[in-house]
Amino acid sequence: MASSADLTLAMVAGEASGDLLAARLLSGLRPMLPDARMHGIGGRAMAEHGFVSDYPMDKLAVRGLFEVLAHYRELKGIRNALRDRLIAERPDAFIGVDAPDFNLDLEIALKESGIPTLHFVSPSIWAWRRGRIRKIRRAVSHMLVIFPFEEAIYRKAEIPATYVGHPLAEVIPMDPDQGAARDALGLARDSRVVTLLPGSRMSELKYNTRAFVETALLLKKRDPKLQFVVPMAGEVQRAYFQQLIDQPAFKSLSLLVTPGRSHEAMAACDAALVASGTATLEVALFKKPMVIAYRMNPASWQVLRMMAYQPWVGLPNIMAREFLVPELLQDRATPAGLSSALWAQLSNDQNRQRLRRRFVDLHHDLMRNTASQSAHAVMELLSQHGRL
Repeated sequence: MASSADLTLAMVAGEASGDLLAARLLSGLRPMLPDARMHGIGGRAMAEHGFVSDYPMDKLAVRGLFEVLAHYRELKGIRNALRDRLIAERPDAFIGVDAPDFNLDLEIALKESGIPTLHFVSPSIWAWRRGRIRKIRRAVSHMLVIFPFEEAIYRKAEIPATYVGHPLAEVIPMDPDQGAARDALGLARDSRVVTLLPGSRMSELKYNTRAFVETALLLKKRDPKLQFVVPMAGEVQRAYFQQLIDQPAFKSLSLLVTPGRSHEAMAACDAALVASGTATLEVALFKKPMVIAYRMNPASWQVLRMMAYQPWVGLPNIMAREFLVPELLQDRATPAGLSSALWAQLSNDQNRQRLRRRFVDLHHDLMRNTASQSAHAVMELLSQHGRL
């Protein structure tokens, strides 16, 4: 049996949410493999567990069909260079964390060369591009899924899969402390707070920021005492957002723009306006009313709209199989429509209590020991392929 010092694991996470997911896996895996070399593409959270990133993770954080095309040459160059390096190095396993457009092609090449591949977080084949499961079968030795309904989909397709729960369900407390979060952000405990979450990617900020900030202006007219918190994923995003709001039309709107601290901003708020994505699930786990909104490149929107298999895009709604919270997308995501929907979420106490009960149930459904379960799945994969 090889010692962990003899083992090498390669990993790729493509954005901030993937970095956090991968770090959760590593928190369970590192005690089992204390001396293993772990490298590839990742972020700061992964680095805390001894992971070494060979390329900047920000290079991969591009969303939208046409936005990806604009960066295609650079992304393909990074993937090809990493592929060649890993095939030559022959790590004991490769773990792709989300980022399916980047990772699946890489995984196919690695798996075909004899390197076991594990993918953490299923692409949304239950929402769109169902045919992608054939590509996944070629690419993945084992799939780790984070929603309970996904395991049966993969088993039916004869792809080994393990439901490991969603790590956010363990990170976020069942009963978040709103008062402590407001103290930490310097907000009055008796104030009414709205958190704006226009997205972590630059492309999301480009398309969502103006509508979100204009929504805040309209809400401020309804209640001049409203306070707004806007967490930013990084300094580049913060600077870009600040440039967009440093316009005369927005001078009267006092926004608390924070570097990171998104969970404090969610815990502190009474309601949130949130771009579709993982943040919708985070807000639900914080048991907060929300309005889900999203705008993107119009050409990308037309393509994606035609590929959709179900009426929901927000994760809380998908899990509930109903519109628990409003979704206003693309042309419907106007400041007037968003402010009206968000005001209803702020002012309806009965709805707030109903949502809290539903979100508590959702939280329990997602609660597993993700770090341990995912780490054991990696160890089992290594054992099956004679690496341990």
